[in-house]
Amino acid sequence: MTSDPLPILFGGPDPGTVMLATYASYVAISLGITFWVGATLHKNGRVFLVENFQGRDALADSVNHLLLVGFYLLNIGFMSLALRFGGRADSWVQAVEYLSTKIGLVIMVIGAMHFFNMFWLVRFRKSPLFKLVEPAAGESREDWHKRVTQTAT
Repeated sequence: MTSDPLPILFGGPDPGTVMLATYASYVAISLGITFWVGATLHKNGRVFLVENFQGRDALADSVNHLLLVGFYLLNIGFMSLALRFGGRADSWVQAVEYLSTKIGLVIMVIGAMHFFNMFWLVRFRKSPLFKLVEPAAGESREDWHKRVTQTAT
């Protein structure tokens, strides 16, 4: 009796079929997780960014969009590179284990990126460079330009 019950249903595990199904599942699940997390962070992160940038809505929206694009590019790039690394699944049980490892790694990378971004956003707010980026809420462009040019000289 075989230890893998699925060959009875699928007529025996062809290693090529198992890996192709595993890769397709990995890509679909990883993309789903990436787009769901990206959309969630984009939607809910706006409030944090507006607060972090002291009410500067345009700056917060711009940074929010740039973070989302960067998030997608880094995650999709990582998923693509990670696709070929790791062992081969010759059975359906190994395929599930392979998927678990790969998807777990993608989730860990997404979490690490999130905390990395949060850390740098908070540091940027405390940085003197922040005051040079855009006028403060309620400050005119002319006043901001005077302040920035005086600070730079």
